Amino acid sequence: MELTGYAREEVVGSRCSDNILVHVDHQGNSLCASGCPLAATMSDGKNRETQVFMSHKDGHRVLVSVRTTPLHDSEGRIIGAVEIFRDLSHQEAMYKKMKQLENLALLDPLTRLANRRHIETSLQSRLEELTRYGWPFGVLFIDIDHFKEINDSNGHNVGDKVLKLVSLTLLNSLRPFDFLGRWGGEEFVAIVVNVDKRKLTYIADRARSLIEQSTLKLGDLSIPVTVSIGATLAKAGDTTESLLNRADALMYRAKAHGRNQVTADYHPIKSH
Repeated sequence: MELTGYAREEVVGSRCSDNILVHVDHQGNSLCASGCPLAATMSDGKNRETQVFMSHKDGHRVLVSVRTTPLHDSEGRIIGAVEIFRDLSHQEAMYKKMKQLENLALLDPLTRLANRRHIETSLQSRLEELTRYGWPFGVLFIDIDHFKEINDSNGHNVGDKVLKLVSLTLLNSLRPFDFLGRWGGEEFVAIVVNVDKRKLTYIADRARSLIEQSTLKLGDLSIPVTVSIGATLAKAGDTTESLLNRADALMYRAKAHGRNQVTADYHPIKSH
């Protein structure tokens, strides 16, 4: 239950493709439709370990390692397989970091991410490292699409749940050494280190795709969620303000091109 949010009685007798765990790969492709590691192990009898993102009951995506092992009868025929899940979402390190930030009053109270003040401080530190050591990094400016309509139609409680869904999915889509904070409202900022433009764009589009694959469910109500992302690399001479302004402008260009996409240096990557 801790890993998926589901109690035993909610899932026993169901298949993951019954809109429960709904595994997807790093590109957001559904493994229930094609590429299921359990089905592959039952077909060829090989042990395998795969990283997938599964859907938590609350709607966000969780990175897990799935180890599959075949089951044989007394004559050696494959009669089934077993899946073992291991949490890879860096929760322990995340909780320790959050506790430290909490002590410094640097956490956003709703999402438990770094707040605006801490984002600005971290950006300044990365810019100083870029100047001194040449260490590259990029910034993602992320905005939830149609968030006002979600709030107006469903109330602020639902809006808060959407913010939590997006924050957790973003956090789990980034690498453990990247940085994520809530800039304000429905806007988030990620600092992605040791990347070139291609890698930065890939990480941004993976986050976008995983959020697109996440849906907030409240009884019979299903609320689809997407984001628009502006992605830019830090440059020599950048300030915190110039870097954020550039990423923000790129995000708005993604909005103008239809939302649910990434714009990096004015080259939009549309949803699939």
